Amino acid sequence: MRAQPRFVGRIGVADAVTVANAALGFAAAAVAAVDPALAARLLLLAAIADGLDGVLARRYGGTEVGQVLDSLADVASFAVAPAVFVFAVARAEWGVAADGAGVAALLLPGLFVAAAVLRLGLYTAEDLNGATTEGVQTTLAGTLLAAGYLAGLSPLATALGTSVATVLLCATGLFVYLMLAPVTYPELFARDALVLGGLQALAVFAPDVLSGVFPRSLLLAALAYLVLAPRFYWRDD
Repeated sequence: MRAQPRFVGRIGVADAVTVANAALGFAAAAVAAVDPALAARLLLLAAIADGLDGVLARRYGGTEVGQVLDSLADVASFAVAPAVFVFAVARAEWGVAADGAGVAALLLPGLFVAAAVLRLGLYTAEDLNGATTEGVQTTLAGTLLAAGYLAGLSPLATALGTSVATVLLCATGLFVYLMLAPVTYPELFARDALVLGGLQALAVFAPDVLSGVFPRSLLLAALAYLVLAPRFYWRDD
């Protein structure tokens, strides 16, 4: 009798979406140096998959490997991929040089990966089944970096007298701290997660409509959650 693959019967629909999330993270990293805008859209698509697998797990039931797969996929999509994306943007603007800019272009994304992996490990060990979590979610950090790039950072960079790469690197450095900060973030209610997922989808598939209204709306919504949720977004379930 032929033996079946060891994963047959052990993974569910939600797990398949989780694995797709990881594949999208790889794709985002792979194309970042060639097309950063496409990489940003793939990051947002991975974020949609990250939310969808939770919905499917609640609807159809999870599996014993689902929680582990989710954290592993998030390492690919919301630790490594955003870091490679930011490095690619910096390299495209500055090239590769052993100066302060070159060091920052390597150091800050590297620290982002380290902080995201540590945050995901702590979440898996301590916060997995709660309605709140400590530190900014890696998915939120990746969403903000991608949405900011798609929304157009050039006006902000010009106003600050700097470059888009510098703005992204500064945001990356801020997230290194925020992902590990002792700040409690509540999980989104289903209705709010649906709205955010809808904005992510519109930003992915129609990023240039009405002068980028969807990436900008997504950026504003994500920023509002980042800043206001620890104080004003309460939930008890």
